[in-house]
Amino acid sequence: MSQLLKRKIDSYLAEWKTNPNRKPLIVKGARQIGKTVSIEAFAKSNYKSFVEINFVEEPKYKRIFEDGYGVVAVLKNISILNPSFDFIPNNTLIFFDELQACPDCATALKFFKLDGHYDVICSGSLMGINYKEIESNSVGYKEDFEMSSMDFEEFLWAKGYDENFSDSLLRRMLDVEPLSSIEMDVLFNHFRDYMILGGMPEVVAGYINSGNFSGSLKLQRQLLKDYEEDITKYAEGMDKAKIKNVYNNIPVFLARESKRFQISKIAKNARNRDYIGCVDWLDDAGIVCICYCLDNVELPLKGNYNSSLYKLYFRDTGLLVASLEDEAQDDLRVNRNFGTYNGALYENIVADMLTKQGYPLYYYKQDNPAIEMDFFVRNAKGLIPIEVKAKDGATPSLNKLLMDGKYDDITFGIKLGHKNIGFNGKFYTFPYFLTFLIRKFLSV
Repeated sequence: MSQLLKRKIDSYLAEWKTNPNRKPLIVKGARQIGKTVSIEAFAKSNYKSFVEINFVEEPKYKRIFEDGYGVVAVLKNISILNPSFDFIPNNTLIFFDELQACPDCATALKFFKLDGHYDVICSGSLMGINYKEIESNSVGYKEDFEMSSMDFEEFLWAKGYDENFSDSLLRRMLDVEPLSSIEMDVLFNHFRDYMILGGMPEVVAGYINSGNFSGSLKLQRQLLKDYEEDITKYAEGMDKAKIKNVYNNIPVFLARESKRFQISKIAKNARNRDYIGCVDWLDDAGIVCICYCLDNVELPLKGNYNSSLYKLYFRDTGLLVASLEDEAQDDLRVNRNFGTYNGALYENIVADMLTKQGYPLYYYKQDNPAIEMDFFVRNAKGLIPIEVKAKDGATPSLNKLLMDGKYDDITFGIKLGHKNIGFNGKFYTFPYFLTFLIRKFLSV
């Protein structure tokens, strides 16, 4: 990657270092989202000595815990394997990468915390880490940070915008001040590029460096293959073929009108009980986000949903785009025709953007009277329905939820589409690209 991309983890790491009581840090995340690059850049800018150990590339380091987990014993064994490493007390960062290949490393975190002379960061693929085991080994002596692929704000940073620009957009939302035509045109163009590319750093860096989509599809499809290989490698104790079957069928169901994922339709005689854990495994691995159907439109959201009714979205919309047939690629990359595919691309990008803000996902569907809502989030005051419109049109479901006196927890809604900033007294309209600011908007 020829360009170091600014990421949100950068400020998190800087703040972590200023905490005098900092604990060893575990950076979780799906593969190839930029964890290692960000940690390496931070280490080289903030420490005199940087000790990097990759348990996959150099499995010999798995032996460093053979004499126990105490800091002295561990550092001694590291030095035996590589005498060039320099351990400077209070100015060394030890980076244990690919933690999934050596989960025993987590046990040592307690001892590094108690010793206090060396900062420690661990990282690894969510797909390969048994976090239940790590939790039991290091409870109370570690800190977690979950990283994702680049969100739209980070994409804007890569395009040259700064954080003040995002703040100005938030102020416009709060003041219900429409954007100018040039702002709408430019930001929509950036957003369409982001929809095609997604947020994988290598894909984004290639686009920034070349100024076009050259090579992006090849990179994205390789990532899809890598994820498939990782399922085969890491899905221990589960039917790997079934997990891959779920994974490969996500685009099929998103192409349908309802978008609902149905186990019974992915293979002959497939039953939910035979696939227990497969969807959760993909979610835990950071590959998909699950959107559950609410039983009732009311708070609390947790516990108020049907675990057997759900939609599955890719956590990176660029990977969904790359999974589509070759004929669709020109339509998307050249013609910018995103309204096809039953609106799935817009739903997926909104699901991804909400997930990256920390929201769990819920939707609602009722037949009589007909009400269907794409997403629900909440703030301190109540429940907020979010409608995603691939095409401009009426919003009967949103109006029913807002006007019917049955839904006491709802006071206003949000409609996302090819719309400028506005408010009609019942719901706000925002262009899709402002979805990344919804949590900040709702928290003010």
